[in-house]
Amino acid sequence: MIRIGLTGWGDHPSLYESETQASKLESYSSHFPIVECDSSFYAILPEKNYVNWAKETPDNFQFIVKAYQGLTGHLRGKSNFKNIGEMFDAFQASIGPMLQSGKCAVILFQYPPWFDCTRKNIDRLRYTKEKMKGIPVALEFRNPSWFSAGMKEKTLEFAEKEGWIHTVCDEPQTETGSIPIVSAAWGDRVLVRMHGRNTAGWLNHGPNWRKLRCLYRYNRAELEEWKSRLIDLERKAKDVYVLFNNNSGGDAADNGKQMIRLLGINYSGLAQKQLGFFEV
Repeated sequence: MIRIGLTGWGDHPSLYESETQASKLESYSSHFPIVECDSSFYAILPEKNYVNWAKETPDNFQFIVKAYQGLTGHLRGKSNFKNIGEMFDAFQASIGPMLQSGKCAVILFQYPPWFDCTRKNIDRLRYTKEKMKGIPVALEFRNPSWFSAGMKEKTLEFAEKEGWIHTVCDEPQTETGSIPIVSAAWGDRVLVRMHGRNTAGWLNHGPNWRKLRCLYRYNRAELEEWKSRLIDLERKAKDVYVLFNNNSGGDAADNGKQMIRLLGINYSGLAQKQLGFFEV
């Protein structure tokens, strides 16, 4: 099954009845069956957050939880934890309620652009997989060395053997900081993340980089191209999770709905949409 969703649920104005609505997540879950929780990347969250999110969503709604940045090397060793093992323990305790709810589809480990294909980093991946034993984990690279000539097949073989879920990315193609589209899948799950194709924004490291990085709207031809890929991926994996991350300009929700229509999907079990004041 192909499940379409967005990264985060708090920044998609077109989905809410009003900006003061008590639960944007509840409203979001009336439109899409999955969402990426990205606040978990910036902090190890209180367990109660996951308890509440699980309660606010329909029974068959699912979350892709982004792993804490300290676990993927984004902090470059700067941390208040004594060691990496203690950090893993804290993260797993944090997400415990989400795992217990049965609504956690994947934990996404997205590695930084400087995480290149070396023996040291391969060992780091093995360590991570061991620490997350029994939990579905997806692997996303940003350094192209993992898919360079002569390494692509080895990387895919390693990931499959170690039990990682593959992440297929659509993103600007730059010499550093991005990977090509590698449309592969194995097992029962594959993750797809649509970051847009704004090369200038992707390379921007200025003060407004968050507003520019994923400022992009996919056109119909590009979505049709991805429709074919998604159908092909569904033949290789039972569940295909697709996340639109091109929301710097608020385009993700529209593109996500457009893709749902192109695929002819009608999701059941979504939250009931709020009716307007005079509607019956």
